[in-house]
Amino acid sequence: MNKDIFLSNSLGNKKEKFVPINKNKIGMYVCGPTVYDDPHIGNARPLVVFDILFRVLKCKFGEKTVNYVRNITDIDDKIIQSSIEKNISTEELTKKIIKNFHDDCVYLNCENPTFEPKATENISLMVEMINQLLRNGYAYSNNRHVYFEVKKFKDYGKLSNKKLDELIAGSRVEVSENKKNPEDFVL
Repeated sequence: MNKDIFLSNSLGNKKEKFVPINKNKIGMYVCGPTVYDDPHIGNARPLVVFDILFRVLKCKFGEKTVNYVRNITDIDDKIIQSSIEKNISTEELTKKIIKNFHDDCVYLNCENPTFEPKATENISLMVEMINQLLRNGYAYSNNRHVYFEVKKFKDYGKLSNKKLDELIAGSRVEVSENKKNPEDFVL
């Protein structure tokens, strides 16, 4: 493939030529599903878009040069709540939903990522990162909960081109009394 690849860069809000840091080792990280309920049509779009990007990058730079990581969030509040509502264990629920997700990937003819780590396989790394955030003053603990303090990170919202005061606290989750600020989120 001799054509240049152009991607939209949300940081600068413009289309830019893709120039890899290392053309022999290209990394691609994509947020995968949170497996609390069966996949729906909205889950298919990013699967297909990033599958196409993966294929294009491999075609341009070589089969073995692209490392595509797509995580699976297999534990969180929504998963716990869904398992309670369905009266099954979180393990049983997530195993079923992951299988359905993979079946959909096959149906959509998406290639497998190079790696597909699960959250539950990386808890110790998450704890380590959270402790680092606590030590550096970006997070705080209150009533057995740990929160990221959004105001401490001056570039928060930069990738989405949103300013902190434009974000609506509580739009996705209920605002907890344990938070210093409504926009802080649980780690």
